[in-house]
Amino acid sequence: MMQFTYQRSADITGALHHMRNASAAKFIGGGTNLLDLIKADVERPAELLDINPLPLDQVTEQDDGHLRIGALVTNSDVAWHPLVEARYPLLSRAILAGASPQLRNMATTGGNLLQRTRCYYFYDKATACNKREPGSGCSAIGGCNRMHAILGASPSCIAVHPSDMCVALAALEAEVRVQSCEGERAIPFADFHRLPGDTPERDTNLREDELITAVELPVEGFAQHHSYIKVRDRSSYAFALVSVASGLVIENGLIQKARIALGGVAHKPWRRPEAEALLEHQQPTEALFKAVAEELLQGAEGQGQNNFKIELARRVIIRSLKEAAGLEVAS
Repeated sequence: MMQFTYQRSADITGALHHMRNASAAKFIGGGTNLLDLIKADVERPAELLDINPLPLDQVTEQDDGHLRIGALVTNSDVAWHPLVEARYPLLSRAILAGASPQLRNMATTGGNLLQRTRCYYFYDKATACNKREPGSGCSAIGGCNRMHAILGASPSCIAVHPSDMCVALAALEAEVRVQSCEGERAIPFADFHRLPGDTPERDTNLREDELITAVELPVEGFAQHHSYIKVRDRSSYAFALVSVASGLVIENGLIQKARIALGGVAHKPWRRPEAEALLEHQQPTEALFKAVAEELLQGAEGQGQNNFKIELARRVIIRSLKEAAGLEVAS
Protein backbone atom coordinates (compact mmCIF):
# COMPACT_ATOMS: atom_id res chain seq x y z
CA MET A 1 0.00 0.00 0.00
CA MET A 2 1.20 3.52 -0.77
CA GLN A 3 2.22 5.88 2.01
CA PHE A 4 -0.10 8.69 3.12
CA THR A 5 -0.53 11.05 6.03
CA TYR A 6 -3.48 10.84 8.42
CA GLN A 7 -5.26 13.52 10.42
CA ARG A 8 -8.49 13.80 12.41
CA SER A 9 -10.81 16.78 12.40
CA ALA A 10 -13.50 17.65 14.96
CA ASP A 11 -14.68 20.85 13.26
CA ILE A 12 -16.62 21.01 9.98
CA THR A 13 -15.37 24.45 8.99
CA GLY A 14 -11.79 23.49 9.80
CA ALA A 15 -12.10 20.26 7.82
CA LEU A 16 -13.42 22.12 4.78
CA HIS A 17 -10.67 24.72 4.88
CA HIS A 18 -8.07 22.00 5.32
CA MET A 19 -9.35 20.10 2.29
CA ARG A 20 -9.52 23.24 0.15
CA ASN A 21 -5.83 23.82 0.75
CA ALA A 22 -4.75 20.17 0.61
CA SER A 23 -3.47 18.35 -2.43
CA ALA A 24 -4.71 14.83 -3.25
CA ALA A 25 -6.50 14.46 0.09
CA LYS A 26 -9.62 12.40 0.85
CA PHE A 27 -12.18 12.43 3.62
CA ILE A 28 -12.54 9.07 5.36
CA GLY A 29 -15.52 7.93 7.43
CA GLY A 30 -16.21 4.21 7.67
CA GLY A 31 -13.63 3.49 4.98
CA THR A 32 -15.45 0.39 3.74
CA ASN A 33 -14.95 1.33 0.08
CA LEU A 34 -12.08 3.82 0.13
CA LEU A 35 -9.65 1.42 1.81
CA ASP A 36 -10.43 -1.25 -0.79
CA LEU A 37 -9.73 1.27 -3.54
CA ILE A 38 -6.42 2.23 -1.93
CA LYS A 39 -5.40 -1.42 -1.59
CA ALA A 40 -6.22 -1.97 -5.27
CA ASP A 41 -4.13 1.11 -6.18
CA VAL A 42 -7.19 2.71 -7.80
CA GLU A 43 -7.22 5.62 -5.35
CA ARG A 44 -3.89 7.17 -4.31
CA PRO A 45 -4.60 9.88 -1.72
CA ALA A 46 -1.61 11.66 -0.26
CA GLU A 47 -3.59 12.39 2.89
CA LEU A 48 -6.63 10.98 4.70
CA LEU A 49 -8.69 13.35 6.84
CA ASP A 50 -10.73 11.36 9.36
CA ILE A 51 -14.10 13.06 9.83
CA ASN A 52 -15.57 10.64 12.36
CA PRO A 53 -15.26 13.18 15.21
CA LEU A 54 -17.55 15.62 13.33
CA PRO A 55 -21.05 16.13 14.84
CA LEU A 56 -22.82 14.38 11.95
CA ASP A 57 -23.89 11.13 13.59
CA GLN A 58 -27.50 11.87 14.61
CA VAL A 59 -30.95 11.15 13.17
CA THR A 60 -33.26 14.08 13.94
CA GLU A 61 -36.85 14.96 13.11
CA GLN A 62 -37.18 18.48 11.74
CA ASP A 63 -39.91 20.99 12.60
CA ASP A 64 -41.49 20.48 9.14
CA GLY A 65 -41.70 16.72 9.68
CA HIS A 66 -38.71 15.86 7.50
CA LEU A 67 -36.15 13.40 8.87
CA ARG A 68 -32.49 14.38 8.73
CA ILE A 69 -29.90 11.62 8.77
CA GLY A 70 -26.37 12.79 9.51
CA ALA A 71 -23.68 11.79 7.06
CA LEU A 72 -21.82 9.80 9.71
CA VAL A 73 -24.77 7.75 10.93
CA THR A 74 -23.91 4.12 10.20
CA ASN A 75 -26.05 2.03 7.89
CA SER A 76 -27.02 -0.22 10.80
CA ASP A 77 -28.12 2.70 12.94
CA VAL A 78 -30.26 4.07 10.10
CA ALA A 79 -31.87 0.71 9.35
CA TRP A 80 -32.80 0.05 12.98
CA HIS A 81 -33.73 3.59 13.98
CA PRO A 82 -37.32 3.65 15.34
CA LEU A 83 -38.36 6.60 13.16
CA VAL A 84 -36.93 4.99 10.03
CA GLU A 85 -38.58 1.66 10.77
CA ALA A 86 -41.93 3.34 11.42
CA ARG A 87 -41.99 6.00 8.70
CA TYR A 88 -39.52 4.78 6.06
CA PRO A 89 -39.51 0.97 6.20
CA LEU A 90 -38.57 0.94 2.51
CA LEU A 91 -35.21 2.46 3.43
CA SER A 92 -34.70 0.03 6.28
CA ARG A 93 -35.41 -2.95 4.02
CA ALA A 94 -33.02 -1.72 1.34
CA ILE A 95 -30.16 -1.17 3.78
CA LEU A 96 -30.58 -4.59 5.37
CA ALA A 97 -30.46 -6.17 1.90
CA GLY A 98 -26.96 -4.80 1.37
CA ALA A 99 -23.47 -5.88 2.37
CA SER A 100 -23.05 -7.75 5.68
CA PRO A 101 -23.75 -6.85 9.33
CA GLN A 102 -20.06 -6.09 9.87
CA LEU A 103 -19.93 -3.70 6.92
CA ARG A 104 -23.25 -2.05 7.83
CA ASN A 105 -21.86 -1.40 11.32
CA MET A 106 -18.97 0.58 9.78
CA ALA A 107 -20.37 2.08 6.56
CA THR A 108 -21.77 5.61 6.81
CA THR A 109 -24.70 7.32 5.13
CA GLY A 110 -22.48 9.81 3.30
CA GLY A 111 -20.02 7.13 2.29
CA ASN A 112 -22.78 4.95 0.89
CA LEU A 113 -23.73 7.72 -1.52
CA LEU A 114 -20.13 8.00 -2.68
CA GLN A 115 -19.21 4.35 -3.05
CA ARG A 116 -17.84 3.49 -6.46
CA THR A 117 -18.76 0.78 -8.93
CA ARG A 118 -17.72 -2.81 -8.38
CA CYS A 119 -17.03 -3.35 -12.09
CA TYR A 120 -14.26 -5.94 -12.34
CA TYR A 121 -12.31 -3.86 -14.83
CA PHE A 122 -12.44 -0.73 -12.67
CA TYR A 123 -10.56 -2.63 -9.96
CA ASP A 124 -8.10 -4.32 -12.35
CA LYS A 125 -5.37 -1.88 -13.32
CA ALA A 126 -4.13 -4.26 -16.01
CA THR A 127 -7.24 -3.50 -18.06
CA ALA A 128 -8.64 -0.44 -19.81
CA CYS A 129 -11.25 1.53 -17.87
CA ASN A 130 -12.47 5.03 -18.71
CA LYS A 131 -13.78 5.48 -15.18
CA ARG A 132 -10.39 4.76 -13.66
CA GLU A 133 -8.27 6.23 -16.46
CA PRO A 134 -10.26 8.53 -18.80
CA GLY A 135 -9.63 7.84 -22.47
CA SER A 136 -8.25 4.33 -21.99
CA GLY A 137 -11.38 2.50 -23.16
CA CYS A 138 -14.03 0.25 -21.60
CA SER A 139 -13.02 -3.40 -21.27
CA ALA A 140 -16.52 -4.38 -20.15
CA ILE A 141 -17.91 -3.61 -23.60
CA GLY A 142 -17.32 -6.91 -25.39
CA GLY A 143 -15.91 -8.40 -22.19
CA CYS A 144 -17.38 -9.94 -19.06
CA ASN A 145 -20.49 -7.80 -18.61
CA ARG A 146 -23.07 -10.00 -16.88
CA MET A 147 -23.44 -7.51 -14.01
CA HIS A 148 -23.43 -4.39 -16.15
CA ALA A 149 -25.86 -1.66 -17.23
CA ILE A 150 -28.89 -2.08 -19.44
CA LEU A 151 -30.06 1.54 -19.09
CA GLY A 152 -28.35 4.92 -19.39
CA ALA A 153 -25.00 3.48 -20.49
CA SER A 154 -22.66 5.12 -23.01
CA PRO A 155 -19.86 4.01 -25.33
CA SER A 156 -17.49 5.16 -22.58
CA CYS A 157 -18.86 3.13 -19.67
CA ILE A 158 -21.43 0.45 -18.86
CA ALA A 159 -20.74 0.15 -15.11
CA VAL A 160 -23.57 0.15 -12.55
CA HIS A 161 -23.97 1.88 -9.21
CA PRO A 162 -23.70 -0.71 -6.41
CA SER A 163 -25.77 0.76 -3.57
CA ASP A 164 -29.01 -0.63 -2.14
CA MET A 165 -29.57 2.36 0.16
CA CYS A 166 -29.42 4.78 -2.75
CA VAL A 167 -32.17 2.96 -4.65
CA ALA A 168 -34.53 3.50 -1.72
CA LEU A 169 -33.40 7.12 -1.29
CA ALA A 170 -34.14 7.75 -4.96
CA ALA A 171 -37.66 6.37 -4.58
CA LEU A 172 -38.17 8.44 -1.43
CA GLU A 173 -36.96 11.58 -3.25
CA ALA A 174 -34.46 12.47 -0.56
CA GLU A 175 -32.26 15.56 -0.59
CA VAL A 176 -28.50 15.53 -0.06
CA ARG A 177 -27.25 18.34 2.17
CA VAL A 178 -23.70 19.45 1.42
CA GLN A 179 -21.40 22.15 2.74
CA SER A 180 -18.35 24.00 1.45
CA CYS A 181 -16.37 26.99 2.65
CA GLU A 182 -18.83 29.15 0.71
CA GLY A 183 -21.92 27.78 2.44
CA GLU A 184 -24.53 25.03 2.27
CA ARG A 185 -26.77 23.72 -0.50
CA ALA A 186 -29.29 20.94 -1.03
CA ILE A 187 -29.08 18.58 -4.01
CA PRO A 188 -32.22 16.66 -5.02
CA PHE A 189 -31.34 12.97 -4.97
CA ALA A 190 -32.25 12.59 -8.64
CA ASP A 191 -29.52 15.12 -9.48
CA PHE A 192 -26.82 13.82 -7.15
CA HIS A 193 -25.51 10.88 -9.19
CA ARG A 194 -24.58 11.16 -12.86
CA LEU A 195 -24.95 8.99 -15.94
CA PRO A 196 -21.57 8.18 -17.55
CA GLY A 197 -21.83 10.10 -20.82
CA ASP A 198 -18.33 11.12 -21.89
CA THR A 199 -17.13 11.63 -18.30
CA PRO A 200 -17.64 8.30 -16.49
CA GLU A 201 -14.89 9.21 -14.02
CA ARG A 202 -17.39 11.62 -12.42
CA ASP A 203 -19.87 9.63 -10.36
CA THR A 204 -21.71 12.55 -8.74
CA ASN A 205 -22.35 16.29 -8.97
CA LEU A 206 -20.65 16.84 -5.61
CA ARG A 207 -17.87 19.39 -5.97
CA GLU A 208 -14.37 18.57 -4.73
CA ASP A 209 -14.60 21.27 -2.06
CA GLU A 210 -17.91 19.98 -0.66
CA LEU A 211 -18.69 17.61 2.20
CA ILE A 212 -21.94 15.67 2.56
CA THR A 213 -23.40 16.63 5.94
CA ALA A 214 -26.81 14.90 5.85
CA VAL A 215 -29.52 13.21 3.87
CA GLU A 216 -33.02 14.61 4.40
CA LEU A 217 -36.15 12.56 3.86
CA PRO A 218 -39.55 14.12 3.00
CA VAL A 219 -42.62 13.54 5.15
CA GLU A 220 -44.08 10.91 2.80
CA GLY A 221 -42.32 7.61 3.42
CA PHE A 222 -44.78 5.13 1.85
CA ALA A 223 -45.00 3.29 5.16
CA GLN A 224 -48.27 1.57 4.25
CA HIS A 225 -47.48 0.50 0.70
CA HIS A 226 -43.86 -0.22 -0.17
CA SER A 227 -41.58 -2.96 -1.46
CA TYR A 228 -37.88 -3.55 -1.90
CA ILE A 229 -36.90 -6.62 -3.91
CA LYS A 230 -33.29 -7.47 -4.67
CA VAL A 231 -32.33 -10.30 -7.03
CA ARG A 232 -28.74 -11.46 -6.64
CA ASP A 233 -26.57 -14.53 -7.13
CA ARG A 234 -26.36 -15.28 -3.39
CA SER A 235 -28.95 -14.75 -0.69
CA SER A 236 -26.62 -12.37 1.19
CA TYR A 237 -23.44 -10.35 0.74
CA ALA A 238 -23.88 -9.92 -3.00
CA PHE A 239 -24.57 -6.95 -5.25
CA ALA A 240 -27.86 -6.72 -7.11
CA LEU A 241 -28.42 -8.08 -10.56
CA VAL A 242 -31.66 -6.10 -10.39
CA SER A 243 -33.34 -4.38 -7.46
CA VAL A 244 -36.60 -2.44 -7.31
CA ALA A 245 -37.84 0.02 -4.69
CA SER A 246 -41.54 0.84 -4.94
CA GLY A 247 -43.63 3.24 -2.89
CA LEU A 248 -47.36 3.86 -3.35
CA VAL A 249 -50.01 6.03 -1.74
CA ILE A 250 -53.39 4.32 -2.17
CA GLU A 251 -56.68 5.96 -1.20
CA ASN A 252 -60.17 4.62 -1.90
CA GLY A 253 -58.72 1.87 -4.03
CA LEU A 254 -56.82 4.22 -6.36
CA ILE A 255 -53.09 4.99 -6.54
CA GLN A 256 -52.64 8.66 -5.71
CA LYS A 257 -48.83 8.76 -5.78
CA ALA A 258 -46.15 6.37 -6.99
CA ARG A 259 -42.38 6.30 -6.89
CA ILE A 260 -40.20 3.55 -8.37
CA ALA A 261 -36.41 3.24 -8.55
CA LEU A 262 -34.28 0.49 -10.04
CA GLY A 263 -30.85 -0.66 -8.91
CA GLY A 264 -28.24 -2.83 -10.62
CA VAL A 265 -29.26 -1.59 -14.07
CA ALA A 266 -27.57 1.80 -14.56
CA HIS A 267 -24.77 4.13 -13.51
CA LYS A 268 -27.19 5.65 -10.98
CA PRO A 269 -30.48 4.62 -9.37
CA TRP A 270 -32.90 4.60 -12.30
CA ARG A 271 -36.24 6.42 -12.36
CA ARG A 272 -38.66 7.49 -15.09
CA PRO A 273 -41.33 9.97 -13.93
CA GLU A 274 -43.31 9.10 -17.07
CA ALA A 275 -43.69 5.54 -15.80
CA GLU A 276 -44.74 6.69 -12.34
CA ALA A 277 -47.35 9.01 -13.87
CA LEU A 278 -49.05 6.02 -15.51
CA LEU A 279 -50.01 4.78 -12.05
CA GLU A 280 -51.64 7.94 -10.72
CA HIS A 281 -55.41 7.79 -10.16
CA GLN A 282 -55.50 4.21 -11.40
CA GLN A 283 -56.67 1.02 -9.74
CA PRO A 284 -53.70 -1.28 -9.04
CA THR A 285 -53.78 -4.22 -11.44
CA GLU A 286 -51.18 -6.55 -12.90
CA ALA A 287 -51.98 -5.28 -16.40
CA LEU A 288 -51.24 -1.73 -15.31
CA PHE A 289 -48.00 -2.79 -13.67
CA LYS A 290 -46.90 -4.54 -16.87
CA ALA A 291 -47.39 -1.29 -18.79
CA VAL A 292 -45.38 0.58 -16.17
CA ALA A 293 -42.56 -1.94 -16.44
CA GLU A 294 -42.43 -1.45 -20.21
CA GLU A 295 -42.22 2.32 -19.76
CA LEU A 296 -39.53 2.05 -17.09
CA LEU A 297 -37.41 -0.17 -19.32
CA GLN A 298 -37.83 1.91 -22.46
CA GLY A 299 -34.50 1.97 -24.28
CA ALA A 300 -33.02 -0.91 -22.28
CA GLU A 301 -30.19 -2.60 -24.14
CA GLY A 302 -28.05 -5.55 -23.14
CA GLN A 303 -24.36 -6.06 -23.81
CA GLY A 304 -24.56 -9.78 -24.53
CA GLN A 305 -23.96 -11.57 -21.26
CA ASN A 306 -26.41 -9.30 -19.40
CA ASN A 307 -29.30 -9.46 -21.88
CA PHE A 308 -31.24 -11.54 -19.35
CA LYS A 309 -31.43 -8.52 -17.03
CA ILE A 310 -34.05 -6.84 -19.23
CA GLU A 311 -36.63 -9.58 -18.73
CA LEU A 312 -35.52 -10.04 -15.12
CA ALA A 313 -36.05 -6.34 -14.43
CA ARG A 314 -39.50 -6.45 -16.06
CA ARG A 315 -40.59 -9.29 -13.79
CA VAL A 316 -39.14 -7.76 -10.63
CA ILE A 317 -40.83 -4.40 -11.31
CA ILE A 318 -44.22 -6.10 -11.64
CA ARG A 319 -43.65 -8.21 -8.53
CA SER A 320 -42.50 -5.22 -6.48
CA LEU A 321 -45.52 -3.13 -7.47
CA LYS A 322 -47.89 -6.01 -6.70
CA GLU A 323 -46.27 -6.46 -3.30
CA ALA A 324 -46.46 -2.71 -2.56
CA ALA A 325 -50.12 -2.61 -3.59
CA GLY A 326 -51.01 -5.65 -1.51
CA LEU A 327 -51.94 -7.79 -4.50
CA GLU A 328 -51.37 -11.53 -4.36
CA VAL A 329 -47.82 -12.43 -5.38
CA ALA A 330 -47.01 -15.93 -6.61
CA SER A 331 -44.42 -17.68 -4.49
